[in-house]
Amino acid sequence: MYLPSMAGEVATPCYLIGEGLLRRNLEILRRVMDETGCKILLAQKAFSMYYFYPLIGQYLSGFTASGLYEARLAYETICKTKITDRSGVEKTCENHVFSPAYTDQDMEELLKICDHIVFNSFAQWEKYKDRALAAGVVCGLRINPAFSTQEHAIYNPCAAGSRLGVTLENFQPERLSGLSGLHFHCLCEQDADALEQTFEVVAEKFGSYLHNMEWINFGGGHHITREGYDMNRLIALIKRVQQQYQVQVYLEPGEAVALNAGFLVTKVLDFVENGAVVNAILDTSAACHMPDVLEMPYRPPLYGSAAAGEKAYTYRLCGLTCLAGDIIGDYSFEKPLQVGSRLVFGDMAIYSMVKNNTFNGMPLPDIVAFADNGTWEVVKHFDYQDFKRRL
Repeated sequence: MYLPSMAGEVATPCYLIGEGLLRRNLEILRRVMDETGCKILLAQKAFSMYYFYPLIGQYLSGFTASGLYEARLAYETICKTKITDRSGVEKTCENHVFSPAYTDQDMEELLKICDHIVFNSFAQWEKYKDRALAAGVVCGLRINPAFSTQEHAIYNPCAAGSRLGVTLENFQPERLSGLSGLHFHCLCEQDADALEQTFEVVAEKFGSYLHNMEWINFGGGHHITREGYDMNRLIALIKRVQQQYQVQVYLEPGEAVALNAGFLVTKVLDFVENGAVVNAILDTSAACHMPDVLEMPYRPPLYGSAAAGEKAYTYRLCGLTCLAGDIIGDYSFEKPLQVGSRLVFGDMAIYSMVKNNTFNGMPLPDIVAFADNGTWEVVKHFDYQDFKRRL
């Protein structure tokens, strides 16, 4: 695992996000766009570090939100102005939003700042249809093919009884007038084969309606920038769908944009032995600073470590809160850890800053951006007032 040169200098805990690592992912995503003509959006639910939105906007077609605040963030920081993309062409980034339901207050503002609004039900579509079309907003409907290719129940939008998307049994084609696109989101950290399987079901159930649409959104969960991802298979599928149905294909990955582009730097504060277990207490927290470790569950990569027992010294790395389960995992090292030892976890750009919290009054980590030349900048420092304002 790559180790940023400033990891030994920054205050801990700290998120480090690399511009060059982001650019690597963006180059891969741009290749897909260039070879297929599809449009790719950043799903802000995974990565909302707007410091890098100008960079992301140079490569991608725009941004997508899960509600008003994310939509405002994209609009205010980049989508309301014209930018120059990597080819020197002036453009405006698209601003999309999907939510399981909208309030009247939120819709009033969304109609002013969003290009595309996707509805989760025909009832919501009918409620806001006239206002949305009068505002010139492109409107779509989320569908649910009721087909799953992944096993993470908490992230499975197609599980039985899911609230996300309209199933074929509840589809009402007579109410499609005014809608120009369909949207589905079924994947989680998956390859192109899962997307291909899913689309075959989408085509079987909804393909006859797709012929009358202008676009289709494949949602997110595509691990496009992961090593070994079947890029050729993805490109072939996009081309086939666009040609067969004469639609514009959208993808909205979040994780793929910032995959392996960030780190969490922490240090050891103390050791607590209990039987055969040596607990290393860190100045970070799985519950507060890396929630996916407990939620997925997920074992983050750690620089210079191995699985428990593989190297000479094994520790259980633990968070600083009072939650008994605030445990990152068991890792082994060639040399013993000491109080003050720094540890660098990888893959900490995604679902970290957007999901962290101040349980137990835990301070939030600094957010630091670094460039390929080794220079770095503290983009955000949090203090007591940030904790207090939330209460």
